[in-house]
Amino acid sequence: MPSCFSVYIALVLLIPVLLSLRNPRGETEQNASINFSPTFSFSITSLSSRDTSDAFPFNERIRDGSNLDYDFYRDSCPEAEGIVRSAVTRIYSDHKDIAPAILRLFFHDCFIEGCDASVLLDDSDGKENRSIEKQALPNQTLRGFDYIDLIKNELEQTCAGVVSCADIIALAARDGVVLAGGPFYPVLTGRKDSFQSFYEEANNQIPRPDDDVNQTLGRFALRGFNERETVSLLGAHNIGKIGCDFISQRLYNFHGTGKPDPSIPPDFLRQMRINCQGDMNSSDDKVSAAFFTRKLSESVPGMSYLQALSSSVSSGSKFDTHYYESLLKGRGLLFADQQLMAEQKTARLVSAYASDDGSTFRMDFARVMLKMSNLDVLTGTQGEVRLNCSRPVRTTV
Repeated sequence: MPSCFSVYIALVLLIPVLLSLRNPRGETEQNASINFSPTFSFSITSLSSRDTSDAFPFNERIRDGSNLDYDFYRDSCPEAEGIVRSAVTRIYSDHKDIAPAILRLFFHDCFIEGCDASVLLDDSDGKENRSIEKQALPNQTLRGFDYIDLIKNELEQTCAGVVSCADIIALAARDGVVLAGGPFYPVLTGRKDSFQSFYEEANNQIPRPDDDVNQTLGRFALRGFNERETVSLLGAHNIGKIGCDFISQRLYNFHGTGKPDPSIPPDFLRQMRINCQGDMNSSDDKVSAAFFTRKLSESVPGMSYLQALSSSVSSGSKFDTHYYESLLKGRGLLFADQQLMAEQKTARLVSAYASDDGSTFRMDFARVMLKMSNLDVLTGTQGEVRLNCSRPVRTTV
């Protein structure tokens, strides 16, 4: 049984997440028709007991994380979460890009067949000639693999063969969010790693930066996320930089017209073109890269959402409401981002998140990140614990 101290810690961690179940403070009576009912719930016992069968009622196609546990490694590797946190903190001190890089890695992993570390594999099911997720177009600009390998190596020195790569990604993404100024949220552990990678699924199912609002909502709905949760998740664009490759067609050749997206305000178009000058040769392939795409090196041309609000701002490290404020002003960097203002149901949510001091967004983001981290997880004999995150230990029969 977990100690009283563990139960106390679990209660403390849950307070901000439970508070997020209220309506956004920015909601007006006019917007009261928006459905803010939560689509999942969890109880205090779900974090303090191994019996969590009623904790995460997702739709039937999603393995719901009910076999995960709070502090799963308490006996097998009690230092595990501390090692991950220390490593992320140490890397962050020299490389601020670890936060958006691993956050994006986490999204791309969980969005395709669940949070199973399949995106890390260099071969699929032991077959090196089979295409892998890393090769899929949306994943070709993913970064952070070396960070995950570094953390895995440190864990292996302390607890060999115990901590899964899937758990490392989930924990490191949370710790990176906190270091970047975002909210803390509890991460359940006990995930196992996939034997195989899913190239076709990654190519076809990851949201695109040129999706319209209905396409975006549809892709997230297939994973069990409603409109509110989707708009909250997209707030991850608060940190990091979106590379020019993924916005230049809006600036120079929108939908093959040879002209800019007419919805971009003229002053913002000029600002974007200053940051992304004359790249008229961006291919459709580049534009079809992933929704959560941002190139993170300071030497790579691109823009952050802080810059979208103010041309005098050069960094994108603040985890706040500036993403939503930008959309209200018509200054969305990605077409798919700005499309959230094209439908009343999502525009009202954007307005609500932008209307207070950021606490509503932060609490909702924490809640939906907890839900995301439990998508389609493998547990028990469904997967394995890899010794090297890029290669399976064994193959399926």
